[in-house]
Amino acid sequence: MKPSHVARGRRAFTLIEVLLATALLGALLIALNYFVFSMAEIWGVGAERRLFEQHVRAVTREVETMLRTATLPPIVNEIPIFAREVRLDDGQRATLVSFELAEGSPRLQWKTAPLPDVVCGLTQQAGKGLMLYWQSRLEKDFDDAAPRAFVLSAFGAGLKYEYLEGDGSYWRVYDQLQRDNQGRWRMPTRLRLAFAHGDLKAETVVSLPPAPGPLPHY
Repeated sequence: MKPSHVARGRRAFTLIEVLLATALLGALLIALNYFVFSMAEIWGVGAERRLFEQHVRAVTREVETMLRTATLPPIVNEIPIFAREVRLDDGQRATLVSFELAEGSPRLQWKTAPLPDVVCGLTQQAGKGLMLYWQSRLEKDFDDAAPRAFVLSAFGAGLKYEYLEGDGSYWRVYDQLQRDNQGRWRMPTRLRLAFAHGDLKAETVVSLPPAPGPLPHY
């Protein structure tokens, strides 16, 4: 009786049980694959927009940092943010919002050793994006040579200038820098940056930092 009892305890799966288990496992794998691909599709739908928005924030923050750095001591010019006529890489000349970085920037690549006192100009060019034109005052041909061009953002689609008018009572937006009654260039209060990539569009505003006042005498 004992051998018969052992044989019954080790009974193998029947063909129907194997087929049923295989069917259940296949259904489970199909459901798992469907779930994984669905989650990937949901995540991928907004991936391009998220990357675009991250790029916009990073470029805006970089412009803000450079402008703020230009107002920190030591300041070579009495006015840290000023208007300067620049020869662009397409041969045209334009007056740009300009500023000076006393220690340069690691983003700006030199063929030789980096130089300090780098004068930068910000503009937007059609087909190129948001551009930074730069050169050092210590270069021998500073007054004659065209500055170098650096692409801050290939998605840069516009640059406008916001002025606080009417004794600070209202804002006006211009496509070009404005002059005062004496013909001198006026610096805007804010810069409006526009970005575009396909159907994705965004605008950000950068406030120009005020020039620091004179240091107190001790």
